[in-house]
Amino acid sequence: MGSVFESISAEHEAFMNEQHMFFVGTAAPDGHVNLSPKGYDVFRILSPHRVAYLDLTGSGNETSAHLCKSSRITFMFVSFQKKPLILRLYGKGKVILPDSPDWEEYAPHFELIPGARQIIAADIESVKTSCGFSIPYYTYEGERSTLVKWAQDKGTDGLEKYWKQKNVVSMDGITTPLGKRLCDPE
Repeated sequence: MGSVFESISAEHEAFMNEQHMFFVGTAAPDGHVNLSPKGYDVFRILSPHRVAYLDLTGSGNETSAHLCKSSRITFMFVSFQKKPLILRLYGKGKVILPDSPDWEEYAPHFELIPGARQIIAADIESVKTSCGFSIPYYTYEGERSTLVKWAQDKGTDGLEKYWKQKNVVSMDGITTPLGKRLCDPE
């Protein structure tokens, strides 16, 4: 029932663009595996072998920390409506901070909504689809405005203070690129 592809096809792209949520999985060589759901319109397909997403502020920063130790990353898209399908992208990821050289290349692909802290980009090595026959139906009702309002209320200084409190080190003690920038500015 599953199929493996070398790159993202037009059909894959259309499917991913229809989904309102995706998941990101990473793991350092040791410690916890992280699986994060992502909402909003933050995922971009840049080519058949490259994707990126605008990473928003969260209570942790595990994906970023893991990518410092191992570039392995998996994205998963699931259809909760229409045709049952699960699509995974396997690749090598990297973190792009607003002051890094790659920011100017990637940032124009996104609306930089309040709470944006970094971009995660990945070179895709393979695409796998599977049936999704056991996935239940869910109805999309809309995006939550909570994160954007929270980030707007915090403002730039408040977000930076929050990042220093919550996003500097992973739960396994790995310093994130954001943490290095905030705690060790050059």
